Amino acid sequence: MKFIRTEIPDVVIIEPQVHGDARGYFIETFRQDKLEEFLGFKLNFVQDNESKSNKGVLRGLHYQLHPASQTKLVRVIAGSVLDIAVDTRKGSPSFGETVAIELSAKNKRQLLVPRGFAHGFLVLEDETIFAYKVDNYYSPENDKGMAFDDPALNIDWKFDRSDLNLSDKDTKQPLFKDAELFDYKIDLYE
Repeated sequence: MKFIRTEIPDVVIIEPQVHGDARGYFIETFRQDKLEEFLGFKLNFVQDNESKSNKGVLRGLHYQLHPASQTKLVRVIAGSVLDIAVDTRKGSPSFGETVAIELSAKNKRQLLVPRGFAHGFLVLEDETIFAYKVDNYYSPENDKGMAFDDPALNIDWKFDRSDLNLSDKDTKQPLFKDAELFDYKIDLYE
């Protein structure tokens, strides 16, 4: 496995080694020991989630506040997505900045989205299957979000808004400046 820090160093791309031949392929999708060694702290993933969506579905930008904040390890099993992470940690050197990366069944990349980041993705192909691990359980009372199309975030979703398929929840999220955010000084990994 290869670990690559993005322009926001806390957000990490993981590239697995693919062992392939005429029969197909084998990859190791998760190695807790190697990931923790690279990050320098312990992780304890407690829940796996999976969604299936068609082209144009946009999910996000979502996060959970402390004490239910979550680190996510996301990947695509079939199809492809444009995956987005937004630093929502007030006081962080990269506060308000975003990372955008294409994840696909073909490139087999994964993205580690740490606590304190909003996350969302746009589905680029029909029949896309998106899977992720989280290190904290879903908490409805701590579930938050922000507007995916906030001009202050300047995210290029690569689709016209009229071509997006959004949930009612995602059309009513607050702007970044009005959203409940994290404090960078809080230890997000208590």
